[in-house]
Amino acid sequence: MKIVFLETATLGDDVNIDKFTELGEVIRFDLTKTDEIAPRIGDADVVVINKLPMNESTIGTCGNLKLICLTATGTNNIDFDYTDKKGIAVRNVRSYSTESVVQHTFSTFFYLYEKLNYYDNYVKSGDYANAPFFCHIEEKFHELFGKRWGIIGLGEIGHRVAQVAQAFGCEVVYYSTSGKNNDAVFKRVGLSELLATSDVISIHAPLNDDTQGLINAETLKFCKPTAYLINMGRGPIVDQDALADALKNGRIAGAALDVLKNEPMEPENPLLEIQDSKKLIITPHIAWATVEARQRCVEAVFQNIKKFKES
Repeated sequence: MKIVFLETATLGDDVNIDKFTELGEVIRFDLTKTDEIAPRIGDADVVVINKLPMNESTIGTCGNLKLICLTATGTNNIDFDYTDKKGIAVRNVRSYSTESVVQHTFSTFFYLYEKLNYYDNYVKSGDYANAPFFCHIEEKFHELFGKRWGIIGLGEIGHRVAQVAQAFGCEVVYYSTSGKNNDAVFKRVGLSELLATSDVISIHAPLNDDTQGLINAETLKFCKPTAYLINMGRGPIVDQDALADALKNGRIAGAALDVLKNEPMEPENPLLEIQDSKKLIITPHIAWATVEARQRCVEAVFQNIKKFKES
């Protein structure tokens, strides 16, 4: 079996993939451009990717390809009509990043909610060393206890976020993007009610026809001016221009984003104009990427290939 890794750089330089040699010949590339996909796969049986597009134009000449393995859960980059027609199996990985994303959700939220950038800079500037008394309460902040936390997309990650929010003393509600999720513990509400009544709104949904542009200029009008929006799902779920406008004009209090419409971030992204770290934090798609999560991801890919080989 010949296995080609096309995007090892996306796994980090601290995750070892040497064990894959137990399954066959392994060829590695740090990063791959779209026009390099087919020549690099060549006659390989298995290709391991993250975000590269897999369709007729990119893998149509790879006649020996039998399995596509993703180092990710999302499969938006796979043309399943084509892979099914060609009998190419596709395996993603699930659950590996749940705790990592939940942790990042609350990390970025509290960074905004408690104005931590301001207070960190206040101390490091030396101002606290010259303060007239023991505390400094210039930027006001609130308790999370007793607030309503609204979740868009109550899948595995959304459900864990709900549990943690509940542990902080929040009332948790959720909106089902498919309209099919009925949870026994948490209350399901419509989107407009969730946006209008929630103090925190966190997105943990996949990107599909139901979620594309779900948060836009019209839906943002429902939000409280004191509300915080968190997107840990997919970038195109939120209209970036509408969000930038809402933040600039105080229609919401703040936003924490780990995903954007185009990644890496485009220089003309309107959110770059917002430099106030009390209003906005953007991280470069790292919510999934704790060391432990990346190690679990690689192990899951190994098991996917092993099971396919043995089948």
